[in-house]
Amino acid sequence: MKTIQEVVESTVRKTPFIEEALHEKLINVSSLARIILPEVSKTLKKDIKVGAVMMAINRLSPASELRIRKNIKKIASNLGDFIVRSDLCDFTFKNTPTLLKEIAKILTKTADKNDAFLTISQGIFETNIVASKSLQKYIETIFEKETCINSVLDLASITIKLPVNNLEQSGIYYFILKQLAWADIALQEVISTTNEMTIVVKEKDINETFGILMNLKSA
Repeated sequence: MKTIQEVVESTVRKTPFIEEALHEKLINVSSLARIILPEVSKTLKKDIKVGAVMMAINRLSPASELRIRKNIKKIASNLGDFIVRSDLCDFTFKNTPTLLKEIAKILTKTADKNDAFLTISQGIFETNIVASKSLQKYIETIFEKETCINSVLDLASITIKLPVNNLEQSGIYYFILKQLAWADIALQEVISTTNEMTIVVKEKDINETFGILMNLKSA
């Protein structure tokens, strides 16, 4: 039969990085105990007191969380150059049978423009295009018959070169994006490839975003 400690440990660790928040004392143990109490009682099939759950939470070993944090910080310190681009625009279109043909036209248009910024991300229901503002009118013209779901101007981006071992470590994206969330920076887009991550924000937030990322790299 499982013990209270075992059930509490498995329940807490269902939520990624909650151990980190506990270690940083960002979570009130009493509140957390009350939240998970019903699940603990249900699993053990008996009434459990909040105090017993709190004691179990306080006994959780931070070893796993500390190992994850240490590995992530090591990767963060090895981040490559940051590439900043300004004067960007962001368009989101509904996926249609004709959309791919229009995208091909944009790729052809920018093939010989090394100074132009262009990323295209196709989802199941919509496609997103982030491009240099110099391409704005062209995009609006070429996609005039398509359904534009959203468009945003006055954006900037930071592209981060990730170490090749980033694929082996869980939490690297969380570690980066968490800092921006705590600074109340709204992300317009997050675009990634195997070893690159591009964060798109409003131009007014680009300096603060850059500063936060530099601090991560030097921490």
